[in-house]
Amino acid sequence: MQLLDHFDETKLEAGCDEAGRGCLAGPVVCASVILPKGFSHHLLNDSKQLSEKSRNLLRPIIEKEALAYAVQFLHTDEITELNILKASLTGMHRAAMALKVRPELLLIDGNKALLSREIPSIPIIKGDEKYKNIAAASILAKTYRDEYMEQLHEEFPHYHWKANKGYPTESHRKAIEIHGACIHHRPGFNLLGKGQLSLFIE
Repeated sequence: MQLLDHFDETKLEAGCDEAGRGCLAGPVVCASVILPKGFSHHLLNDSKQLSEKSRNLLRPIIEKEALAYAVQFLHTDEITELNILKASLTGMHRAAMALKVRPELLLIDGNKALLSREIPSIPIIKGDEKYKNIAAASILAKTYRDEYMEQLHEEFPHYHWKANKGYPTESHRKAIEIHGACIHHRPGFNLLGKGQLSLFIE
């Protein structure tokens, strides 16, 4: 399916997306991107459909060509305070408000509009597979988060975050079972996948 340039051609639109919502550890990272009219790249797609190499190739292209872009991190304490859905929506709102160019309409990946009414927003299910600006935001969110988790891996190598990026893989859950959880794991999440939470370590 060919990605669309816009939802409403009469408005300056920003695409918004997040990465890390389904993870057991690390931040949820949200991005917002305004692409110039006519922007095109043969690799541009939903970040989940791309290889790591393609995402890393596209990131500097998007950052160079975008009229504006912004990335926001919400860490474990905020995720715990807000819950993961509100944290994701809050992060996308922060990213949109941090854009150096103010958009007139926000296209939000998912089925929830943003909590703020400062800029109108439209939720689009699987929007990262439909609109270029949301796909671009998904790539920035994913690459920034992956990079951050690889940095955390250096301090906590036993969780294998360089490979699993904090997602609930079998190896990640096994490591939690052996070593316990750390400050970057999310309280309230089913860390072991067995209906119980692990004990948190200092």
